[in-house]
Amino acid sequence: MSRGPALPSRARVVIVGGGFGGIAAARALRRAPVDITLIDRNNHHLFQPLLYQVASAVLPPSDITRPIRRVLRGQRNVRVIMGEVHRVDSARRVVVVNGDERELPYDYLIVAAGLQVSYFGHGDWARLAPGLKSVADAEEIRRRFLTAFEEAEKTDDQNAHDEYLTFVIVGGGPTGVELAGLLLPTARAAMRDDFRNVRVEDARVVLLEGGPRILADFPESLSIAAARDVAKLGVQVRTNAKVTRITPTAVWVGDEQIPTRTVFWAAGMRGESLAESLPVARTRDGRVRVEPDLSIAGHPEVFVIGDLAAVRHPTREGLVPGVAPAANQEGRLAARNIIRSLHGRSRRTFRYFDKGMLATIGRHKAVGAFRGITFRGYIAWWGWLLIHILYLAGFRNRVSVMLEWMYAYFTFERGSRLISAPRGSAKDDEATVPTDVDGVPSASRTEQRETTRMSVPR
Repeated sequence: MSRGPALPSRARVVIVGGGFGGIAAARALRRAPVDITLIDRNNHHLFQPLLYQVASAVLPPSDITRPIRRVLRGQRNVRVIMGEVHRVDSARRVVVVNGDERELPYDYLIVAAGLQVSYFGHGDWARLAPGLKSVADAEEIRRRFLTAFEEAEKTDDQNAHDEYLTFVIVGGGPTGVELAGLLLPTARAAMRDDFRNVRVEDARVVLLEGGPRILADFPESLSIAAARDVAKLGVQVRTNAKVTRITPTAVWVGDEQIPTRTVFWAAGMRGESLAESLPVARTRDGRVRVEPDLSIAGHPEVFVIGDLAAVRHPTREGLVPGVAPAANQEGRLAARNIIRSLHGRSRRTFRYFDKGMLATIGRHKAVGAFRGITFRGYIAWWGWLLIHILYLAGFRNRVSVMLEWMYAYFTFERGSRLISAPRGSAKDDEATVPTDVDGVPSASRTEQRETTRMSVPR
């Protein structure tokens, strides 16, 4: 493998992204003779697989986040900067941060910027169908979900009433399935006696998947079991259902119209625009093709890890999935290869250890697979709980989430049913639900920034 260039005793390492991959890389360099600058657009590390529980009012955002500075506070060779890297100038070895065109030089660069929501060329759908990639997205979905019941309570129009109580989720991957599995139980258990003009039993969730089955990356037997379990919760699962149009009052599947005022997007991801500034080939969805040591071709000082990296899976067709174990492994290897280069040793090749996949569907319902072994039901559900607790950053977060889950489990209540003001202009803040000129509610603009599997985004 290639060797890095001769460097001063303290090499400058810039890490872009404070997700699992970026944090793992920083920690693996804690004793190395390097000065690290970690840059993230947020000041917090986010446990993205539980975002859907924030969106469905089970957990507050503070339970699945932790300040990056807190995570790395004991590591003296790390400086954390809250900012956004707009591009990488690999010829000059600098990254450009924020709109002021500030430049940070590097000797080694680790890009762990993750993925962003993709609407497959329909960017105008973003304001009508928020994705689930950030805390702000989760809060927006929660607001729209809870507000739909408030609007249904107020209206005397039966058609509008039914549209408010119809929730459409686009995308049958783990994020879509897990969100679908929580919305109806939340409504029926936690809000049953809260309204006078709304029967929460009338709420319906429609899960649209463009492919032939939900949870397509799981073994087919688990996809079938998951579809059956989610249907028992009252969710209408429709496969081979490709969305062709979204309006403020409907979703279109081909020529069929599904009346709804609330749509959530869980259908696709693509590489961050930052990847476009890297002089390297990318996949159709914008991910970066990397060398066996996770560097990019022609630039051994630049590593790409996490969801943004297109790494071939060692045991089956396709790429290494966007899960936390993979991100952690890639972050550690990138750091070790930097150390090996500093000591003049050849680099190691990335070897992925597949720790399996898990997805929860509802109370006591989950599916999982590990090295050809499939499991579902209670075993998978308890395994999901344990793994997600272990992956949460910080003792306080683990205790808080366990208490929230115990409260929800025994009381069927939801602890975070706050309706916050919609994001957007000051005009949007004047009403809970903004309306078009004809009085039809329209969604406020939402900030868009991986998918969850067992798993944990990078």
